[in-house]
Amino acid sequence: MKKYSVFAVAREAMRHHTGWDRAWRDAQPKAKYDVIIIGAGGHGLATAYYLGKNFGITNVAILEKGWLGGGNTGRNTTIIRSNYLQDPSAAIYEKSRSLYETMSQDLNYNVMFSPRGVIMLAQTEHEVRGYKRTAHANALQGITTEWIDPARVKELCPIMNIDGPRYPVLGGLWQARGGTARHDAVAWGYARACSDMGMDVIQQCEVTGIQKSGGKVTGVSTNKGDIACDKLGMVVAGHSGHLADMAGFRLPLESVALQALVSEPIKPAMDIVVMANTVHGYLSQSDKGEMVIGGGTDGYNNYTQRGSFHHIEETVRALVETFPMLSRLKMLRQWGGIVDVTGDRSPILSKTPVDGVFVNCGWGTGGFKAIPGSGWAMAELIAKGHSPLTDAFGMERFIEGRFIDESVAAGVAH
Repeated sequence: MKKYSVFAVAREAMRHHTGWDRAWRDAQPKAKYDVIIIGAGGHGLATAYYLGKNFGITNVAILEKGWLGGGNTGRNTTIIRSNYLQDPSAAIYEKSRSLYETMSQDLNYNVMFSPRGVIMLAQTEHEVRGYKRTAHANALQGITTEWIDPARVKELCPIMNIDGPRYPVLGGLWQARGGTARHDAVAWGYARACSDMGMDVIQQCEVTGIQKSGGKVTGVSTNKGDIACDKLGMVVAGHSGHLADMAGFRLPLESVALQALVSEPIKPAMDIVVMANTVHGYLSQSDKGEMVIGGGTDGYNNYTQRGSFHHIEETVRALVETFPMLSRLKMLRQWGGIVDVTGDRSPILSKTPVDGVFVNCGWGTGGFKAIPGSGWAMAELIAKGHSPLTDAFGMERFIEGRFIDESVAAGVAH
């Protein structure tokens, strides 16, 4: 794999860019792998990458039924933060945030990480208490966040109306090292690095069955034939329940659509990320000038990847009071993604009742920000059978009552 650099770009410019290699190989499945990862989104690719980087396990296949990064990885609003309340959540999200800071250098691929800062607005007294509590918890966890007053909120985001009649801004939880990254680039960078280590990224390869013998996984059936493996990682977000059924167990989660939209491009208007959970909306501006707007989940279970008018109307109507300038913009496009939500609004990174099968799911609306930390932890779990980052997130916690309640910190969808 060629190393990307300013010198490589200049050299290829001189020969009309004819010397670039494919970013990753168009692989065909082998008969057997040490590990198969189902799902070539950010979490699946990151798991494979850290299996190779941290543990030297490179006989790995990443199977994707569609195209690489075509699920939630390419459909989110790219927010990165780690200001969660519970210790296990804060640990894995902070690990992830720290890995994002060096990801471009680690992967030799520009993921456009922008630590522009994230504000979570408090617009009710309940939120004031909740975010102050989170700020104290973050201080104990070693995560840098702070409670800021309305004047500081206005200073950081001048286009905001902090004196709205229904939802005045009473302050906010500010994480200066939070921010955004380019979602497609994260998937492409991991895929390129995995391919360079000899792993097979296989697209248009749908898993149709899980093969077992004596309670242990032996392989998978796909539309490209049967593929044997010693270990299997299921990392498919909203379709996790479907795959679990194939393997013979159930997962305590539900799948719903989460919608987002972008406006027409405009001149720079804000350089931070704002989450307004009371009115179910969050906002940032992309490098192309579009206002990136996200809302809440649908009120019913579904598997759609399309937007709906009533949700767009609800989200924009709620945000216009806090951001009046949005009322003058045209919508450029809208879309949806399928998120999988657990009862305690925290993910599942766990062994399963089938020996050799591991599951990574239940991230709800927080999946993108967790990609590198999730991949790091899942790789350790698959390679060693244990990871301190995943101990609290086992699926058995729902039987034992060890919930990790993140209903406040998990964002607008909950």
